[in-house]
Amino acid sequence: MIPVLVFDIETVPDVHGLRKLEPALSNLSDEAVAEQAFAERRQRTGSEFLPHHLQRIVAISCVFRDNDGFRVRSLGTPEDGEPALIQSFFKVIERYTPTLVSWNGAGFDLPVLHYRALIHGLAAPRYWDQGEEDRDFKWNNYISRYHQRHTDLMDLLALYQSRANAPLDALAKLCGFPGKQGMDGSQVWPAYREGRLADIRAYCETDVVNTYLMYCRFQLLRGIFTRAAYLEEVAVVKAALAEASGAQWPDYLAGFSPDDA
Repeated sequence: MIPVLVFDIETVPDVHGLRKLEPALSNLSDEAVAEQAFAERRQRTGSEFLPHHLQRIVAISCVFRDNDGFRVRSLGTPEDGEPALIQSFFKVIERYTPTLVSWNGAGFDLPVLHYRALIHGLAAPRYWDQGEEDRDFKWNNYISRYHQRHTDLMDLLALYQSRANAPLDALAKLCGFPGKQGMDGSQVWPAYREGRLADIRAYCETDVVNTYLMYCRFQLLRGIFTRAAYLEEVAVVKAALAEASGAQWPDYLAGFSPDDA
């Protein structure tokens, strides 16, 4: 089995970077810097969503599925800084060369990882290889939109038409899966200010499990999984989560619809 790595990131405003770009903000609190950035962005674009390069990563959660089983965890520790989290992600790719799976990873998670790795001066040669080191990567690499080393499920299912994009939470629930648990992306910054990084990491972990379950459903759709194999894989996920230590998993397991219980 080629290892599968499902990933998701959670971000907060890069208040340090905002101060570097606008020295007039230097005497303001983190909250005030972020609020001013939100207000300027809202006035300019109609949305508070900050540019990718001004998103600081505070959590990276992954599902890893290989011949040794199903595992879900957040990379690093809550005390690790952004560079360590990002380097841990790329180290997994260096070691295992997994198939990457995401929901909107091409539109958000990977560009953020690119910019933030660049800012911190990190290296990720295996990820960026397009055939220079490994000839196979010329025809199938992580960078090309239409290659299969990275499957962005949202992008692919929408046939690369942004107007057809579907939200993970809604589609997961329509498929009988639990969907988001505990919070959503809009609540990450307030939770971070309250020191609730453990809750953010737990929320991110439920999101990557949702994405993996959607990937299993996609494998059923494209004929890679038979119905029996699909049901067996969902059972593997449930069994692993039943043994997992996170406090979020009992509620998550209770969120499966009866048809998928």
